Amino acid sequence: MNISVENIDKVNAVMTAVVEPADYTEKYEKAIKDAKKKMNMPGFRPGMVPVGLIKKQFGVSILAEEVNKILQDGLFGYIRENKINMLGEPLPTEDNNKVELKEGESFTFKFDLAIAPEFEVSLTKKDKIDYYNVDVTDQMVENQVEMYRQRGGKYEQVDSYEDNDIIKGVITELDVETPVTAENVVMLPKYFKNDDQKKLFDGVKKNDIVTFNPSVAYDNNEAELTSLLKVEKADALNHKGEFNFQITEITRFVPGPFNQELFDTVFPGGEVKTEADFRAKVKELIADQFKKDSDYKFLLDVRKYVTEKIGKLEFPEEKLKKILLANTGDQAKVDAQFDKSIEELTWHLIKEKLVEQNEVKVEDEDVKNMAKEVTRMQFAQYGMLNIPDEYLENSVKEMLKKRETVDNLIDRCIEVKLGVAIKEKVTLKESTVSAEDFNKMFEQ
Repeated sequence: MNISVENIDKVNAVMTAVVEPADYTEKYEKAIKDAKKKMNMPGFRPGMVPVGLIKKQFGVSILAEEVNKILQDGLFGYIRENKINMLGEPLPTEDNNKVELKEGESFTFKFDLAIAPEFEVSLTKKDKIDYYNVDVTDQMVENQVEMYRQRGGKYEQVDSYEDNDIIKGVITELDVETPVTAENVVMLPKYFKNDDQKKLFDGVKKNDIVTFNPSVAYDNNEAELTSLLKVEKADALNHKGEFNFQITEITRFVPGPFNQELFDTVFPGGEVKTEADFRAKVKELIADQFKKDSDYKFLLDVRKYVTEKIGKLEFPEEKLKKILLANTGDQAKVDAQFDKSIEELTWHLIKEKLVEQNEVKVEDEDVKNMAKEVTRMQFAQYGMLNIPDEYLENSVKEMLKKRETVDNLIDRCIEVKLGVAIKEKVTLKESTVSAEDFNKMFEQ
């Protein structure tokens, strides 16, 4: 097969492929013979249908299938061997619709190619890029310690109310002929909308009776009043007056003890022996997580910096729109998202060059370790910090069975390694910021 490429401009080209009889005859004849063996046709025994009849009825479709296979192999082989940096796939031109497939003849096919723009990218110590270190405060450490204690905590019955306690009792409407009353009503005064109503419960004890106004306390919230008074939703806002609340139970959540058992639960191995050591380890955990976030923000800033440094690239936009339309089938979606698609494509091409320049390579072990890290983070969200190795390995095996998941893990590995490589090449403009200010950077 004779293949040639004609460049229309820097980002557009036409590929011409001429398929000769010598390219397809042998494969076509074999396909006809295979069809003969399987063919069942009225009036003929299985496998005895004449070749001429098969060609007459099915020859064009069989020839088309074989020619298409040859085209696919030839086109992509040529693109690969000649290192044509193409975007998407070759797009058949309208000329191909005029091609008539006849045995023994040559066929000429043409395809539009979208060529990736040529550009140079380099990063050196002259390039200065921000890198943010997040300040891990003592309060952040204490909040995390409290979270660990909360997981080992329990509810206890107490005699007097404090903020955050849950109270239970009997509620009775006052000064009406047919009062609303309900038993086993549960309230958390801390969540009242009105501060004066909250204060009515300060220091109250079991069996005390408190007079308050639920409508004021909950700022006429229909859903809250319906649940509290145990009435129909349509009736909830009809009860604007005061109620008595006789307290039958006061329940308080008591955090777990701050002891060696907690230390060993969070950090197995017995290395942590004191509260000071525990807080120090917790601070390390928080700092490590923020470092991952800082590295992610750094790569976002690298993307912005390099993209602006290179400037706007020239793309074969019309061809790219055709490719996107072929993939999505939705012209409105293509038009709405095209600018964003160009942004993503630009960064993809830049990242490919940076990966090549920095010789970033991802091994199977890297992907497996990334899968473990992702799994640990997922379980940590539910308070499960120490996953048994066997369970972790099984979860990783399941993750690696899915092609899409593996591709995502590879991308994450590439970005992590690329970030490390770029940090060594450029000059970091390091600064320390609060967690609040750091998080605001992602809202911009």
